[in-house]
Amino acid sequence: MNIIEPVIHHLAIAKDALLTPYGLDEAVLTRTLGEIFTHRVDYADLYFQATRSEAWSLEEGIVKSGSFSIDQGVGVRAVSGERTAFAYSDDLSPDAIRQAAIATRSIAKAGGGKQKIKVASSLKGVSGRDLYLSADPLASLDATEKVKLLERIEQMARGRDPRVTQVMAALAGEYDVVLVARSDGALAADVRPLVRVSVTVIAEQNGRREV
Repeated sequence: MNIIEPVIHHLAIAKDALLTPYGLDEAVLTRTLGEIFTHRVDYADLYFQATRSEAWSLEEGIVKSGSFSIDQGVGVRAVSGERTAFAYSDDLSPDAIRQAAIATRSIAKAGGGKQKIKVASSLKGVSGRDLYLSADPLASLDATEKVKLLERIEQMARGRDPRVTQVMAALAGEYDVVLVARSDGALAADVRPLVRVSVTVIAEQNGRREV
């Protein structure tokens, strides 16, 4: 696979998740960064992130808990000399992001037109290592299949030793999409899927129990 392919693929996923639904594109991001550079800042970036997570737990063959959550937002950072300012918004509308950008530029004096450092006129995707598959683990199985998977894990654990008296199994999944736009024109994205399975087994013999 050409190294450019995963970069383009991840950027496309990130744009679909973090930009397009909210009326954002590269031009809006460039203008937002430009708002910061109306003051004398040295560097700025926009950090977008959307995380969907899900968790299931099974104990003694019974589903004890199930949860699903979505968290998303954008962080804005501006650097002026040794000073750094941050602002955050969970509203991804162009106006909300612009207001966050205006808040960060307050660390520097107005008059960006006289400084040597300028914000890039456009954004360009940068290459990087493709460390993870981009498949969404939350969508790989439906709720019934996830519970059945935990039931199979419980059966396997009990089948390992007759002394096993209790099994607790948990399944957690997360799908994290990140996009970063920098004032030097770099535009980067990453997709980070995560799946975690945990099993706790209690065994008993001669009145003694161990985990």
